[in-house]
Amino acid sequence: MAFQLPGVQVLGLTTIFGNCATEHATRNALILASSIRYIFMTNLPLFHFVPSSLLTLAILLHLDSGMLTGGKPDVADFVHGSEGLGNIELPDPTIKKVEESAAEFLVDKVSQFPGEVSVFALGPLTNVALVCHQEGYPSFVKNVKKIVVLGGAFFSAGNATPSAEANIHHDPEAADIVFTSGADIYVVGLNITTQVSFTDKDLLELRNSKGKHAQFLCDVCKFYLDWHIKSYGAPVIFPHDPVSFAALVCPEMFTFKKGVVRVETQGICVGHTSMDMLLNKWNSENPWTGYSPISVAWTVDVPKVVEFVKELVIKQ
Repeated sequence: MAFQLPGVQVLGLTTIFGNCATEHATRNALILASSIRYIFMTNLPLFHFVPSSLLTLAILLHLDSGMLTGGKPDVADFVHGSEGLGNIELPDPTIKKVEESAAEFLVDKVSQFPGEVSVFALGPLTNVALVCHQEGYPSFVKNVKKIVVLGGAFFSAGNATPSAEANIHHDPEAADIVFTSGADIYVVGLNITTQVSFTDKDLLELRNSKGKHAQFLCDVCKFYLDWHIKSYGAPVIFPHDPVSFAALVCPEMFTFKKGVVRVETQGICVGHTSMDMLLNKWNSENPWTGYSPISVAWTVDVPKVVEFVKELVIKQ
């Protein structure tokens, strides 16, 4: 979608676990980047990162280990297939990943183009937390234009647990660092993305189109659709990632509310995103006090977003 949209320049991709293990995510991204390179004649760097949550990076970050209490990484292979793309046959990638860390790449690009680069985060926030941590990379938060995050469930049910959305649940410590970093952050949660659905009729429209990637996407989505039917009892899918991309490039399709967001890192509600909507003047300090508010997607123009996604997927 990003490559089909004029005015958007993709500087590179970084990978992390979530839908699948990091090594599978990296291979999938290389396969897609191979296809994109031939179509768009561009050199697209791709950066692989450690298949771990921030919990295991405490020493690297020089953080107080008492802050890091989450569990080990897990992946949603039951939703997306064993390797993350619906268990379909895939060719080997024709390009290789760059041997630079995701953190180094993010810092380099944001420093090279201060105030111009946005980070679009579609998975657990491990990579982003590394560079938002002021002690390690003090210039990143100041120089990044904005960070758009797919994650959280604001005043709605989660999808990893009743209280937590998967991306945040996978690495809650990382999410809490990012949300309290002071960067200009926009978060699109399940309360928004589950309002937008693609039916089997929509998928058939994509399959019957002449879109360069529409057929491939429909093949990938079959496993995902089957899971939705089993879980929700309806032949629809929630296109969480494309909806979040719409929020990045067409924010006018959404409304946002400002508030300080903290992430629960302990107990049965680990991964829960708790928002102070700044409606009260608290009598004493609390864990939300002193942090900058972030923008949380609050409403969405569903028909416009659906048509926007279809248009870019079908586009030649």
